[in-house]
Amino acid sequence: MKIGVLSDSHDNLPRLVKAVRFFNKKKVRLVLHAGDYVAPFTVAKLNLLTMPWQGVFGNNDGEKNGLSKISAGRIQQGPLRLRLEGKRVTLVHDINSINIHTEKADVIICGHSHKPEIKRIDTKLIVNPGEAGGWLSDKATVAIVDLDKPGAEIIKI
Repeated sequence: MKIGVLSDSHDNLPRLVKAVRFFNKKKVRLVLHAGDYVAPFTVAKLNLLTMPWQGVFGNNDGEKNGLSKISAGRIQQGPLRLRLEGKRVTLVHDINSINIHTEKADVIICGHSHKPEIKRIDTKLIVNPGEAGGWLSDKATVAIVDLDKPGAEIIKI
């Protein structure tokens, strides 16, 4: 099962639309957003996804009630723990808000740093897709996580 992963879109609608189009084209089965949407109007772009999506709040999401309402509850306070295809997936905005070593997960998806990274710690795959908004680096990136391997790939959009 392949899932699309993004984070830190920070109201950059053109880049968010690119990410949505990319995930739709790749036909991933689920999209996870690791927070920092910023304003509720960004959710309208995520609703253009042709597959289900879920997300967690980030530290720059000021209007949480609006985000929660317009997303029909798909955006929640993290960490969000899911079981997908027999794999335990934890979605969190800031990796430092959990204990990586004791977290019962096969895959941990995070954001916050705006730096794309794929690494292994103990037996866990850690994936930070970087910044979908591209504000800090002028490079908008997302990731695709393959739960069958498990493995991941960072993609510039």
